[in-house]
Amino acid sequence: MEASASGDLSDRRPATERQQGLSRRGLLKAAAVTAGGAVLDFGDVSVAEAADTSMTSITATSPDGTNRITMSLVGGVLQWSVKRGGTTVLNHSALGLVLSDGTELGTRNVSVTSYQHWTKDSTWTPVFGRNATIRDHYQEMRWNLRDGTSGVGFSVQLRAYDTGVALRCVLLDTGSATISDELTTWVFPDNTTIYSARDEDAYSPVAPDAIPYTGTSSTDNGNLSDLPLLVTLDSGLFATVCESSRVNYPRSMVSSVTGADAGNTLKTYLMKKSARSSGATQNTTTVTTPFATPWRVLVLGDQAGDLIDNAELVLNLAPACALPDTSWTKPGKVFRCELTTAAGTQGVGFAVARNLDYIEYDAGWYGPEFTTIDATAAISAIDLPAVIDYATGHGIGVFLYVNRIAATDPDTLFALYRSWGVAGIKLGFINDGTQAMTNQIIAWAETAAKHELLIDMHDDVRSWGYERTYPNWISLEGVRGNEQFPTATNNVLLPFARNVGGPMDYTICYGQSRDRTTNTHQMAMAAVYYQPLNFLYWYSKPSAYANAANWPGLAWFDAIPTTWDKSTTVVASLGEYVAVARRSGRTWFLGAMNNEDARTVPVPLDFLDSDTSYTATIYADGTAGSTPHATPTVVSTRTVTSATTLGVTMTSAGGQTMIFTPVS
Repeated sequence: MEASASGDLSDRRPATERQQGLSRRGLLKAAAVTAGGAVLDFGDVSVAEAADTSMTSITATSPDGTNRITMSLVGGVLQWSVKRGGTTVLNHSALGLVLSDGTELGTRNVSVTSYQHWTKDSTWTPVFGRNATIRDHYQEMRWNLRDGTSGVGFSVQLRAYDTGVALRCVLLDTGSATISDELTTWVFPDNTTIYSARDEDAYSPVAPDAIPYTGTSSTDNGNLSDLPLLVTLDSGLFATVCESSRVNYPRSMVSSVTGADAGNTLKTYLMKKSARSSGATQNTTTVTTPFATPWRVLVLGDQAGDLIDNAELVLNLAPACALPDTSWTKPGKVFRCELTTAAGTQGVGFAVARNLDYIEYDAGWYGPEFTTIDATAAISAIDLPAVIDYATGHGIGVFLYVNRIAATDPDTLFALYRSWGVAGIKLGFINDGTQAMTNQIIAWAETAAKHELLIDMHDDVRSWGYERTYPNWISLEGVRGNEQFPTATNNVLLPFARNVGGPMDYTICYGQSRDRTTNTHQMAMAAVYYQPLNFLYWYSKPSAYANAANWPGLAWFDAIPTTWDKSTTVVASLGEYVAVARRSGRTWFLGAMNNEDARTVPVPLDFLDSDTSYTATIYADGTAGSTPHATPTVVSTRTVTSATTLGVTMTSAGGQTMIFTPVS
């Protein structure tokens, strides 16, 4: 169960965040309101409210003074801007909402009705994650505003963390509202590069005004890119654009703004169609007010690796865990079985031998997935009760794949699966995008939690921090992973882009001839990527690894967990290489991945305990083969300390992994 702590010893409420260091000017107790059925946290804190409503700007500054997010009111028009360390990240950019009756909140005749601010500093304990504890430390500034034409009351909240900044709009009046567009833009400095990708395409570096035009007759069309969006600035700073806490609202993309005056502007785009199918179009979003839009987030860093280390900002902006009991939410490693009874029992044996946690029956276990809407009975080739009994008897859980067309009555279906002893569900072809699909995805996660089932959502679905709220929502896809056998360059961009937004189901392939990387590169993914539900040995079968001596990477996968006590990016160069170290207990695991250019990278081990010697088991690329896949993995051991710097040599599309075990 998620728990938190702060310096206030008089306040020990479990599973809620508490605040300290609050501003004391004109104290006002902020209230909680509901938005679209979800509780909106208006701080649960004593809030300082200023009487001066004639101010023309407010700035939230991160606790370390590095990040500043400013909102200005110029001639009745709202703008926002961002700086890091005095360097511009965003120039003056628009913000606001358009209602269905044509009312534009933020573009004209806006006045300030009140001003609030506070600082919060707390820590919370995730059910599992990249780190054992997470600090939630920020300054918030808020203007309550009035549109002078329509009389609509609304608010804009700014937050500044050491790890980045965020803002969101809140419709304050009680009743309902229909939103047709979001006016938020992102005006970057000159010579900014963004890494654009849609659906599961590879990331392409382009100027902000040059996102390619994409779309089909059944999807949103335009110069559109999905989030998370990686951004590199000419100043040398790095950013990843994300969203957090999306409820009863469409998923956002960003679009290029073209034209002579567009400059380096991106506009927030609210999806009107689902990502891949001809589902119902939703041109507007009707909500019960008060209502908060999702947070628009900039994860920031001076170095590329900072983006990986600062990814928990997305979780800090999401609602706290909603589950009273999380003892059954178990992350782990998964092996996909072929669709027979024998393959299932063999998969269980392989899972036991290889220290895996789950087996999975994927598409087809109940019949052809696109024509079978009944997922309550297995095909004749699978004696499912026997496999589940065999698996649970050996301490292995079972996941079942379900296409969304067979999940129209999730309460009944999930209850049935739970009665069978199933541990989790992998939902396929989730067409995230519209307000209705956002709510459907949350409902699937809630219903799965009700029946104590883990859930992995596949295809073009993107995270918005709700794996914190429903930690049984253990993974999701929305990534160009090994179902496409992408390039090494694609793989070394993912930690700074897609994976900043949340967990990703990449499906690691070890020993696959279709891999465009070395086996050691595939091994490194288990440490570099955050994947609490990690599908290993994808497209393979146990018999492929019958002679374990031919597969030195098996011992690495046997040992590595999927969630961590501490994580740190050791070295990184965007699009070239990355090395991440993660600790479980006293043992550290390091993964390093390379693009197509062979190189040796110095990797300092100063993350290790300074008073301890470690035995390093090193899995490295051997002499380069005729293809990356043909490059062998060579294993060696040596003693190291925190003062050691290793020269990590990686071949083209290669990698290296290490296990650091304290010397007794």
